[in-house]
Amino acid sequence: MTHIVLGYPSFAECRDVIASMVDAGVELMELQIPFSEPMADGPVILRANQEALARGARVGACLDFAARIASEFEIPFLFMTYYNVPLQHGIERFADRMRAGGIVGSIVPDLPPEEGRAYFDALAERGLAPILIFSPNTPDARLRYLADHARGFVYCVARKGVTGARTEFTESLERYLGRCRAATSLPLAVGFGVREKSDVDFLRGKADIAVVGSETLRVLDEQGVGAVGRFIRSLR
Repeated sequence: MTHIVLGYPSFAECRDVIASMVDAGVELMELQIPFSEPMADGPVILRANQEALARGARVGACLDFAARIASEFEIPFLFMTYYNVPLQHGIERFADRMRAGGIVGSIVPDLPPEEGRAYFDALAERGLAPILIFSPNTPDARLRYLADHARGFVYCVARKGVTGARTEFTESLERYLGRCRAATSLPLAVGFGVREKSDVDFLRGKADIAVVGSETLRVLDEQGVGAVGRFIRSLR
C-alpha cells in the first residue's frame, strides 16, 4: 500500500504518480486529504500537506479527484485525513461522497472509537471501512477493543512518533506484531519507516500489507515522477 497527498505536487502530477504506482504493482492506496495540522505525519508528508493547501487543494476538489481516480484504476482506494475534515464537511455528506466516489474506507488517526460514533456509524451504514490504528504502546486489552470497531484491516504503526523516521526492523517489532495478530483476525498493515526491500521482506509472514509513504514522496521530490515506479518495483 502506498500513500500520496492529494494536490501535491499538483492534481495532474498526482494522477501520473498513481498511474506509475499501479503499473508497478501497488495493490492498495491511501489518498490523503491535506490538513493544516497533520499530527501523525513527519516533515516530508507535513510539507506536502502545506504545499498542497498553499496551491489551492480543498476538500471538494480532493473528493472530485478521488472519484475520478477510483473509476480509472481498479485497485481499492482509501482516504486518510484528520477528523476536522469530515466534521466540517459534514459527516453524512462526506460519507455519501466517499461511497459515491468509489472510496472503500478511511484512516482518521486522531479519532478514537469513543469519540467517533457518528462517523463510524455513517461509514457502516454505507458499507465503508473505518481503518483503526494499533501502536507499540497499546495494551493488549485496548488492541482487542480497537479491533472490535475496525473493518477491512488494522494499521499497525511500527514505532512511536510520526511518519518518515527510520524504523528498526528487529525482534521487538516482531513481538509487537505478534500481539497485533493475537488481537484481531483482520489483515495487518504495517507502516512508519518502510523504506526498502529488506523491510518488506522482514514483514513477510508477520503482516499482510507493507505501507510505504514518506519514502515514496522523497523519491518523487528528489527524482521526479518517473522514478516512483522504479522505486516501487525495487520493493517487490
